[in-house]
Amino acid sequence: MAERPVEAHPRPLSPHLQVYRWPVTMATSIAHRMTGLALAAGTALIAWWLVAAASGPDVYQPFQGVIRNPLAQLVLFGFVWALVYHLLNGIRHLAWDLGYGFSVPTANKTGVLVISLSVLVAIGIFLVALTGRAGFFL
Repeated sequence: MAERPVEAHPRPLSPHLQVYRWPVTMATSIAHRMTGLALAAGTALIAWWLVAAASGPDVYQPFQGVIRNPLAQLVLFGFVWALVYHLLNGIRHLAWDLGYGFSVPTANKTGVLVISLSVLVAIGIFLVALTGRAGFFL
């Protein structure tokens, strides 16, 4: 059995992430799956909040202490963004199911639109909640 000659600069066995240029549609597809997972995990946080609120002040007080932490606020903002992004991208997928928006330029534009709108809407929701205009303070 003959051995292969050793190359001076061996090629990688598989392409690495830095080789690929991420198209918008690929990024939005990956983000849609990740936000779906984040929403599933965030449901535990929502369940804790509902159980604490229903159990009275003695149980709700520790929850409030945790949720007012800046790191928890960042997690909460990420949950809000994931919810908004998943909703908007889901609407985009419904349009695709109806046969609209398949051309590459349109798919790219709607992908950028979904990302931009999701960030703006999440910031808006979070600001309304933080200012107390929604009827509660975080």
